[in-house]
Amino acid sequence: MAPSALPDGDPAPGDGHLPQEVTGRLDRPGWPLAVYVHVPFCRVRCGYCDFNTYAPGDLTGPAATTSSYAAAARRELALAAAVLAAAPAAPEVGSVFFGGGTPTLLPPADLAGLLDAIRGHWPIAAGAEITTEANPDSVTPRSLQAIAGAGFTRISLGMQSALPHVLAALERTHDPANVERAVVGARAAGLHVSLDLIYGTPGESLADWRASVDEAIRLAPDHISAYALIVEHGTKLAAQVRRGALPAPDDDDLADKYELADAAFARAGYDWYEVSNWARPGHDCRHNLAYWRSANWWGIGPGAHSHVGGVRWWNVKHPDAYAARLAAGHSPAAAREVLTPTQRAEEEILLGIRLRGGLAVEALNPTAMAELAALAADGLIEADGLVKDPDANRPRRVVLTLRGRLLADAVVRRLLAD
Repeated sequence: MAPSALPDGDPAPGDGHLPQEVTGRLDRPGWPLAVYVHVPFCRVRCGYCDFNTYAPGDLTGPAATTSSYAAAARRELALAAAVLAAAPAAPEVGSVFFGGGTPTLLPPADLAGLLDAIRGHWPIAAGAEITTEANPDSVTPRSLQAIAGAGFTRISLGMQSALPHVLAALERTHDPANVERAVVGARAAGLHVSLDLIYGTPGESLADWRASVDEAIRLAPDHISAYALIVEHGTKLAAQVRRGALPAPDDDDLADKYELADAAFARAGYDWYEVSNWARPGHDCRHNLAYWRSANWWGIGPGAHSHVGGVRWWNVKHPDAYAARLAAGHSPAAAREVLTPTQRAEEEILLGIRLRGGLAVEALNPTAMAELAALAADGLIEADGLVKDPDANRPRRVVLTLRGRLLADAVVRRLLAD
């Protein structure tokens, strides 16, 4: 019996079959699938990070090495292919994203092997977006050439800041000069480039943030992400803030930095397409759009989350438990949930409102519709909250203003209020 990737809400392995509510929805030829591969290794675990990652010495069991992890991930890919074979139509992969952690701590040959395994199980769409995240000090011109030669099309570099003292506060280990070297090497290899930035770090002034934004623009990537620093429960940063060693991020400071970045990116030709993401035309991250549009994706790796046909599940977090389950022929999934129609409608609002394309008015219930005028009066949504699509046959859409982007969570709460 094939192992199930979707146990019935408990850690025990399931019965080997996709539930009917999944296969019944996957009936369109070539339905798109996004594949995420989580690589849980970092050279150093940053104090603000709550991702499922492990530094050297954290692991001593069967998944302690990068090569043993790659073998386990290939087993889950085979499991995914077996499970999805139950669907009426085979999927076509539209995007692949290697995240972490630091995927480029794996040798390029292992990254290439995992990508080859994906190709072996499913057809890859023409022009598919295939990304790996990387720290600037985890790549070389040679490794970047190897990654591009394996079929990767895009690299997302964790720049975070251009200032050494800000990087030190974040416990990032790279030299700012490594960012430019990595960008130049990626360009030479033919890869599209995205840069990740973080604002609101303790000790970062507005002038510091302006310098980081200006440097990111000078490097001329195709895509830029800028995220406010969040103090996540259970992290070293949270403990430092709790005992008063570091100040908590200030909301007004975060708003000022967001507005500065948005204006600078716009002047440089980067359009916002999601609250925290800007891109040159044609370079929106298609993989992340799959998440924000609640499309189908399978997450490979310890702690990875998946969503197929309205069913969501997540893997056990520890790499040893993950590897052991797969070696025994069991699913690594810890639990699952089948989303109700109400949950799916709420998620459409929660995610869709964050996009530049906005939210279709038809997705709103009468109570939310009645709130649109008040949201427009408060300056949170554009043009009476109803922006015409250029195609008159398509529904009107609710689009956030700049002020609305700063208060996106509050807008969602008002749209979801009973």
